[in-house]
Amino acid sequence: MSRELEGQIALVTGAGQGIGRAIAVALSQQGAQLAISDVNAPQLEETARLLDSPPLITIVDVSQRAEVADWVDTVMQHFGRIDILVNNAGIFPRHPFMEMSEDDWDRVLDVNLKGAFLCARYVAPYMSTAAGGCIINLTSSAAFEGTLRGVHYASSKAGLLGLTRALALELAPYHITVNAVAPGLTDTAQPRYGLTEEQIASRAQTIPLGRIGRPDEVGGLVAWLCGPHASYITGQTFHINGGAYRG
Repeated sequence: MSRELEGQIALVTGAGQGIGRAIAVALSQQGAQLAISDVNAPQLEETARLLDSPPLITIVDVSQRAEVADWVDTVMQHFGRIDILVNNAGIFPRHPFMEMSEDDWDRVLDVNLKGAFLCARYVAPYMSTAAGGCIINLTSSAAFEGTLRGVHYASSKAGLLGLTRALALELAPYHITVNAVAPGLTDTAQPRYGLTEEQIASRAQTIPLGRIGRPDEVGGLVAWLCGPHASYITGQTFHINGGAYRG
């Protein structure tokens, strides 16, 4: 297997499970050294056991500026550089809109959108003084189609699209690419908080490819976007949903 990210330093938020874990594994398989964060220590340690080399593990709430700043400083002290940032951390506590509190809204926007802003804000200056870098924001098909009991989630993921496009313009002079990946229904714990297995199977039948996605498929796309073959791609959103959304 080619290892196109050999020697690269990659930060992945929300790496404790699901898509974040799969992204960390894919980057590691391509030779990157990892700094992974999450709010769940046991899950992070489980992810670490799947990687090709021991990662730097840090408990970080990405909605908290001080925690993000300290994490980035720790990564720089440990590795001396940052090449890749994957903003994957996100939450989706389901609430009907008519019952949604301001606190419900704020928490989701703080983690999903402000968290990506904070991580990029503290990482980009280090990338800008080096040879450049790559930032990937994990959005969702919900940003384009909406989702039931998820006005806050869909709004936060739509906000990531604007963040991606604006950052791509502003950071291009520093040779930093910024792209978004928008998974559809994927086989992780998240959909099972709100859907039964029967409902998931029913939704899979509506997808042109006839199944839901796998986390490793998202991980593979992210790893490719971080590699040399994607060096002229920035400001774009990549859909990975089996043809369920074709906008």
